[in-house]
Amino acid sequence: MFGRYALALSVASVIASVLPTVSTASAEDLYVPLLTYRTGPYAGSGIGIADGMHDYLEMLNQRDGGIGGVKIAYEECETGYNSQKGVECYEATKGKGALMYNPWSTGITLQLIPKAGVDKIPVLSMAYGLSAAADGKTFPWVFNPPLTYWDGASVAIKYIAEKSGGMAKLKGKKVGFIYLDAPYGKEPIPLLEQLAKENGFELAKYPVPGDKMQDQSSQWLNVQSDSPDWMIMWGWGAMNPTAVKEAAKIGYPMDKFIGVWWSGGDDDARAGGAGAKGYLTLNFAATGATFPAIADIKKHVFAKGLSTAKEESKIGENNYNKGVYNSMLIAEAIRNAQKITGKKVVTAADVRGGLESLKLDAARIKEMGLEGFMAPVNVTCDDHSGAHAVFVQQWDGAKWVKVSDWIEPMKDKVRPLLVADAKAYADKNAPWPARTEACGK
Repeated sequence: MFGRYALALSVASVIASVLPTVSTASAEDLYVPLLTYRTGPYAGSGIGIADGMHDYLEMLNQRDGGIGGVKIAYEECETGYNSQKGVECYEATKGKGALMYNPWSTGITLQLIPKAGVDKIPVLSMAYGLSAAADGKTFPWVFNPPLTYWDGASVAIKYIAEKSGGMAKLKGKKVGFIYLDAPYGKEPIPLLEQLAKENGFELAKYPVPGDKMQDQSSQWLNVQSDSPDWMIMWGWGAMNPTAVKEAAKIGYPMDKFIGVWWSGGDDDARAGGAGAKGYLTLNFAATGATFPAIADIKKHVFAKGLSTAKEESKIGENNYNKGVYNSMLIAEAIRNAQKITGKKVVTAADVRGGLESLKLDAARIKEMGLEGFMAPVNVTCDDHSGAHAVFVQQWDGAKWVKVSDWIEPMKDKVRPLLVADAKAYADKNAPWPARTEACGK
């Protein structure tokens, strides 16, 4: 169950290809490298996210003069969703005073986890990466708010059970799981297998190799033959639109097909045409451009020709808003670190403390111009994911529509597994350093 960890500390530190820097880092700036991918088979997912991350930080620079009056210096480093390139980007930028890293890949995250505590630079893997990193006692330098993959998997099963008449009704059912055959796609399998065993349903797995994402005919022929009652997808990049098209092609009922939050890009659903109507995904951030903070991006960034988004219509789409959410977490962690320390120019260690005591309540969410966009977040020393709730959205043929209330995960099932998995990771990579950092400091 736990034999999926491998450290990669010997990757050569070569100079990565870095995109043009928006602002030059100096000792008086807040430097944040952005590991992004705008090329390759995952670009369809990565571009929107990169645009949202870029534009929110630039909006803060343009509207507020940065954070606490200090400009944000940020630059993108192209990883192509490749773990080695991600490490190269890390090595090429960490010496510039990086305040935190956003790997945007579970594979890259796994490579950076052992480096974070050594280099004293926090890793923010927003709702992805190693689920066990939610255990702050074992991973004081890694954070994955607002929820983990295991939280999401439990919500997917919880939603399926609700639509089936209760958990007891899952017995004898077949739940298909189609996933990218990579660390990201495999991450929720241990929890899904446990829930299948406990609740008497069959888990049918359909792995999709990274080099075959656009050729899923065999997997969907198997789905057609197996006829699972529900399908869950953990896809990314070119895998998502291909899966939606294939599901529609075989006539799979789309209202029984639910993807993780990374399988809900607008272009992912559009690819299925009329047959995609009814497709479901989990989500933790609202879609749309009606929020004041998004309006400020249009006013202060896009209207000035400073946005990396090529079309204004892309602002507010699902992946773009995920990028906004990520940069909001970056900014609020820095802001919190400034508040805790009383310093304007903070260090990476300060930002670690800002992340670990990050509390975004309804009042702060409204103040940020994001009321209705997200659920409150409460990161603690023990819990580095800090929110958990997620909702279900459905494609109506043209846009995403929220079709559920906020759903809490099965915390009684997830938390013990997270703690056990964290211990397994530490044992596997012994001697794993014991935590010495004070909580939230």
